[in-house]
Amino acid sequence: MKRIGVMTTGGDVSGLNACIRAVVRTAIYHGLQVTGICRGYRGMMEGDMIPLDNRSVGGIINKGGTILLSARSQEFRTEEGQKKAAKQLEASGIEGLVLIGGNGSLKGGDDLAKWTKIPIIGVPKSIDNDIGGTEYAIGFDTAVNVVVDVIDKIRDTATSHERLFLVEVMGRDRGFLALESALAAGAEDVLLPETATDVKDICNQLDKGKKSGKTSSIIVVAEGDEIGGAFELAKQIENVSPYEVRISIVGHMQRGGAPSAKDRVLGSSFGQTAVEALLAGESHKLVAYVDGRLILKPLEVAWDQCRPLNENMLRLSHILSH
Repeated sequence: MKRIGVMTTGGDVSGLNACIRAVVRTAIYHGLQVTGICRGYRGMMEGDMIPLDNRSVGGIINKGGTILLSARSQEFRTEEGQKKAAKQLEASGIEGLVLIGGNGSLKGGDDLAKWTKIPIIGVPKSIDNDIGGTEYAIGFDTAVNVVVDVIDKIRDTATSHERLFLVEVMGRDRGFLALESALAAGAEDVLLPETATDVKDICNQLDKGKKSGKTSSIIVVAEGDEIGGAFELAKQIENVSPYEVRISIVGHMQRGGAPSAKDRVLGSSFGQTAVEALLAGESHKLVAYVDGRLILKPLEVAWDQCRPLNENMLRLSHILSH
C-alpha cells in the first residue's frame, strides 16, 4: 500500500480535524502518501481530491469543523452514484480509505464497497453518540460541554427572574447528549426519546420544588422526545399550570467551536488506529472505543446495533434532580 485516502462526510462535529491530522501524520510516518477527498461522497463522485502532507494539517488540531469540508449527496444514494464514486476512487490511486462519518455515512461506505475492492476503515463521529458498537464518537464530548456552558448561562437568568426554562438539544432518536448534559448541568429534569413523557408528572415535580423553596428550574429536552420538542412541551405545561416558560434552542452551536481535550485525543487515536488497521490488511471495519481501549469491529455494527442508555446515569439524574 502506497497511498490512502481520508474523507469526512455528513454533519460536521468538533474533533474531525484532529482525526484528519492523525491520519495524515500516521500515514506519512509509515511511508504512505495521503489524498484528501473533499466534500464527502459528492466530492468523491466529482474527483474533488487534494494531496495532504504534514504542512497541510499543521495548526488544525484546535479547529472545529473539517478542513476537507462536508456535504450530503442524494446522487450517491443511487447505484449509479456509487459506481461513479468507486470509479473516481480507483482512478485516484487510493489503495485504502479512512471514512470518518456517522451511522448513515458509514452505511454509505458499505454501499461503496459493493463496487470497489479498496479496503475501508470507518471512524465514528456523532454529536448524538448514537453509533452502534462504540461507547464514544468524535464530537460528542465537545457538544456536551457546549450545552453545559449554555445551561450554566441560562441558569443565571432563570434564577434572577424566577422562571422555568426549557433547553432543547440535538437527539432525534437517542438521548445520550440530553442525558449527559442534564446531569452535568444539574437540570431539574430531562426528556428523552427513549423514555415516556408525562406533563402532569413534570408539573407535580416542579410544584414540589417550588414548595421546598426552589424559585427557578431548567428542563433539558431532546429534540426527538415524543412530546414534540420544547415548544410543544411549553404549550402543554402552560395549559395545566401557572408556570411562565421560556425556551432556548441550542441548535447549531452544538456542532461548532474548538474541540474539547477529550475529542482531540480521541480523534487522534481513532485516526492512528484506522491507518494502522489498513496497513495490517483490515477492511470493512469500524474503529470502536470500548472499555477504555480502541478495537476493530465489523463496520455494520455502526448502523445495526442500538446501544441502550446507561441505566445508572438515568437513575442518578432522577435522584439528583429531586
